[in-house]
Amino acid sequence: MSERLTLPSPAKLNLMLHILGRREDGYHELQTLFQFLDYGDELTFAVRDDGVIQLHTEFEGVPHDSNLIVKAAKKLQEQSDCSLGIDIWIDKILPMGGGIGGGSSNAATTLLGLNHLWQLGWDEDRLAALGLTLGADVPVFVRGHAAFAEGVGEKLTPVEPEEPWYVVLVPQVSVSTAEIFSDRLLTRNSSPIKVRPVPKGNSRNDCLPVVARRYPEVRNALNLLGKFTEAKLTGTGSCVFGGFPSKAEADKVSALLTETLTGFVAKGSNVSMLHRKLQSLL
Repeated sequence: MSERLTLPSPAKLNLMLHILGRREDGYHELQTLFQFLDYGDELTFAVRDDGVIQLHTEFEGVPHDSNLIVKAAKKLQEQSDCSLGIDIWIDKILPMGGGIGGGSSNAATTLLGLNHLWQLGWDEDRLAALGLTLGADVPVFVRGHAAFAEGVGEKLTPVEPEEPWYVVLVPQVSVSTAEIFSDRLLTRNSSPIKVRPVPKGNSRNDCLPVVARRYPEVRNALNLLGKFTEAKLTGTGSCVFGGFPSKAEADKVSALLTETLTGFVAKGSNVSMLHRKLQSLL
């Protein structure tokens, strides 16, 4: 079999992140606002008829069968009772441990891509439910629309925030999410807010003070970007971002900052580029 498909795997930003409390299962009750970027990895799939699932791109420190891409493919294969296999390659540009959803996005692109190639006919709800077993951020990538999220991030309400251009800085440090969420100084008692719209002044990230204290590289990026716009942390970081009304302004600031820091410019998007590509295939 030779059918091939190349799909984007976009980054996301958390435009705000409030922590309401710790649950009995150890997870935290959150409220967050997800928006996609027109920037991300690219996955290529080729169907095979022997049932083998093979990721051909190696990730340092991540065994083949532990990669979320492989886990997603195997779970979908098992639960759909599909006899087909897949070869997968990835052009990886999103940083690992950056808070912009690289692994979760890769898993979602795999689920949607294989659902299409294997002609399974699964609907979005079923794919999102399977995605949740892989990670709390996978469902928003499966659904592909900017969303206000509650619970551990899986209860999604579609929203339409503004779509500015963003400068995203990538400090060369990997932040441990578990470490941040176990920090005794982390705010865990934010008051819930109503979804439409997220009120002005509620765009903070409750993880930011802890991350900035523990990681000077992140603190430095926040301070530098903060000279030009409101600088925010996405997820538990390490990536830092700020919005601009035009590409020209974002490019200008990025050029100044990326002389010493790694970063990129990308357009915010309320419909993910993965879903726009899939729609074009129908």
